[in-house]
Amino acid sequence: MARDNDRRERKDKTDKFQTFNRPKLKIARTSAAGKTYIDYKDTESLKKMISGNGKILSRKRTGATSMEQRMVARAVKRARYMALLPYVSAGG
Repeated sequence: MARDNDRRERKDKTDKFQTFNRPKLKIARTSAAGKTYIDYKDTESLKKMISGNGKILSRKRTGATSMEQRMVARAVKRARYMALLPYVSAGG
């Protein structure tokens, strides 16, 4: 009995240090002039910036700078308005 409890305690200890970090996505395009731009017509890369429920992912998840995140938000909203991206997930 004592041995089973010991295993359980060790397992709990290792679970505490296990992390589930997701890789950061980079979709910002850099032009020849050195400026970054995120286009609303590039729906494939914008789909990666949206969660399964249709929410725009945070800077922490995407690894974007504040300027890039504002560009992402603007591009996603424009793509939604133009019906290139859905406002919500297809749920089913």
